[in-house]
Formats: sequence, C-alpha cells, structure tokens
Amino acid sequence: MSTVVLRAENIGKKYHIGSRREQYSTLREAMVRAAKRPIERIRHPGAAGHRSEELWALRDVSFEIEQGQSVGIIGRNGAGKSTLLKILSSITELSEGRLGILGRVGSLLEVGTGFHPELTGRENIWLNAAILGMTRGEVRGRFDDIVEFAEISRFLDTPVKRYSSGMYVRLAFAVAAHLEPEILVVDEVLAVGDAAFQKKCLGKMESVADTGRTVLFVSHNMQAIRSLCTRVVLIEGGRLVKDGDTETVVRAYLEGAATHQSSLEWVDGEGPGDSDARLVALRILDEDGEPSATVRSGRLFLVQMDFDVGRLDDALCVGFDVVQADGSVVFRSYQTDSAPDDWPPIRLGRNRLECVVPAFLFNQGMYYIMARVSLHFIRWIVDGDTASVAIEVHRDPGASPYMASKRPGAIAPILTWRSGGDA
Repeated sequence: MSTVVLRAENIGKKYHIGSRREQYSTLREAMVRAAKRPIERIRHPGAAGHRSEELWALRDVSFEIEQGQSVGIIGRNGAGKSTLLKILSSITELSEGRLGILGRVGSLLEVGTGFHPELTGRENIWLNAAILGMTRGEVRGRFDDIVEFAEISRFLDTPVKRYSSGMYVRLAFAVAAHLEPEILVVDEVLAVGDAAFQKKCLGKMESVADTGRTVLFVSHNMQAIRSLCTRVVLIEGGRLVKDGDTETVVRAYLEGAATHQSSLEWVDGEGPGDSDARLVALRILDEDGEPSATVRSGRLFLVQMDFDVGRLDDALCVGFDVVQADGSVVFRSYQTDSAPDDWPPIRLGRNRLECVVPAFLFNQGMYYIMARVSLHFIRWIVDGDTASVAIEVHRDPGASPYMASKRPGAIAPILTWRSGGDA
C-alpha cells in the first residue's frame, strides 16, 4: 500500500485587499494621531473604519499525494498555484482547512529564495542547508555535487548579488534538489535558464522521483509537465477543478485556456508582460488580413502581435508556440530566427509584428497559438498560456488525388520532389 505523504483537506487562503497599511512613525506622531482620532470620527463618521475586501486565493481544496508521485499543478496566472505551493512549503499560513505533510519539504519557488545577497555562493549553500534542517555531514557529502550541477565553481566565493539571474537559478535549484528532501516543490523558475539547463533540471527531477521521493511541479510548459508528471492537478479561480492523469487534464486545460475567438486584445497596461514589454493584442488573420479562427490548410495565415516596449534590449524575442491539443509543441517561432540584418525593427512604445505561416503546412485539426516574449536566455516576460488563441485547420487536398484524407502527424507539408538522375 502506498504511503500518503501529503494530505490537504478543504484548505483555503484568504487575503484582505484594500486594507490600509500602518506606517512607521515616531512616538510623538503616534500620540498626535491618537489625540486627533475622536475629532476625526465626529467630522467624518462614515470613515471610522477603513473597509477592506476579502479575496480567497484558494478555497475548499482537497487532495492526497502518495510517496514517489510526480504531480503537475497547472492553471492560468492568478489561479492560486503559487499560493498553494507557499502553503505546502510553510511560507504562507492557512486561513482554513487542514494540511498534513510527512517528511521534509525542499522548495524552489522564486529565483534565489532564501539567499542572502551579501553572502557568497558557498555561504548560501550552507545557509540554505541549515534552513532545510540538514546536518553538516550531510551537506559536506553533497557539496561538490551541488557546485558541479550549478556550474558556478569559478564564482563560488563571489557574493551572489553579483550573480546573473541564470547563475542564481542554477545554484538555487542545485541546492533544493541535492539536499534530498522527501518532497521537492518547484515553481515556474526553470524558465530563467537556457534550454540545456532546463533539460538538465528536468532530468534531475526525474531522478528524484525515481528514488521514491515526491515532486510537485508548477509550470506553464505543457511539454515539461507531460514529460515529468504522471498526474496533474488543475486549479481555476482558487479551486481544484480537475485531478487525474496527465494527458486528460492537460487536454482539458488547453481547450479551456485558449479562446476560439480570432483575437485577444487588452486595454493599455492590462495585457500580460511587464515594464520591459507588454502584450496589447494577439490576432489570427487570414491571407486577406481579416480576423479568422478557421483556415484552410492550402492558404497562408498571419499571426499578428501588438505590444508596447518600455526598454529596448537586443535580447528581446517576440514570438509564439503552436501547440496541439495534447500539449505537444509543433514548433516555436521568434522574430529573431533569421539573420540579424533581417530582423524587423523594434522601437520604444507601440509595435506590431506579423508572422506569415505558409500554406500547406498544417494537417487538419485544432491548434493553439500561444504568445511568448522573453529576454533571450535571461527570463520570460510572457510565457505559455498567458495569451493564447485557437485556430481550426481544415484539410485542403491541393492538386494531388492522393491527399484527400488526413495524414498522420501534426503537419502535412507538400514538399518538392525531383528526379535524382540515374540510380
């Protein structure tokens, strides 16, 4: 019989938004405010108490996780995923419900969580180990493996405040994974690393699960979820709405995450992104430039993205993933894929880029266009399902009498064949 290492029973977390934050003040200022308070109540009786609004980030969430399971936690931004992980990591207290955990929890929720910027990489390894309750002998036995995995040996005695974001995340993940907690909790911080490091981290998490330890993994990368997790929990609006095998839950999530409208548009400042770059619109246009959520495979279509740039950076990449219903990525495209001289110019303020998707590329079926914006190998600005639309492709057989039916695979390109001469 499998051992349950984590049990959540109707857990919830409530926040108060709009509440007035107390300011630091001197004793004299506090005494003056106290003396004025009765007078203010007479002058403004309706303002006696500053009202705040309750916000339930999580509500009535229940599940069990058994030893050795690799469980993905997915949902749109603001669904409550990170709040759940902070509760499981004992960073945030419950407002209601009960939580039982068997074993030690190692958490990687943000880049450099628990690091002291003035301490060196070496010192921060020992500090994090102490926080996790490791003995000196345990840390000494794994210290070299941590440094080797993080690839920071040259900078081991450098204060981590001088580390790049990539070095931060390498060291943070190495510490969390190698100190061998019974439960490893990983949030979407691996997006900071490059592709090789992400692959390395996924391999490490797989090896952690193979040793009988438990992994909880939050990610917008459905390929990573599918490759690592055998079970997925879907959270929407602070509630657990689906819990089951990976393929079933990922498919349901993608179908619900993408709109079947031909475009997404946001009011200025409300789109996904940050002060460096922020999406304003994501549109699918047919070859005549008209919005369309349905296209024929024999006709080209356009992916159009409007975005605001607050800071110019040569590393800025704007593009999208094409994803199938099972979460597998068909391909990714950026405006920087060609030679630098051919890159479309990007300026401060409002920009519009269009990508031409050629005819006779896609097979028949439903596909999801998911916007991606990043600083290359530095960090994601817009990642995964934050902005996505769906497009339905109807098969166009073209001129061949043998292309009438759907072929296997996500794409069905018509390629050029020619005689190779004498065999």
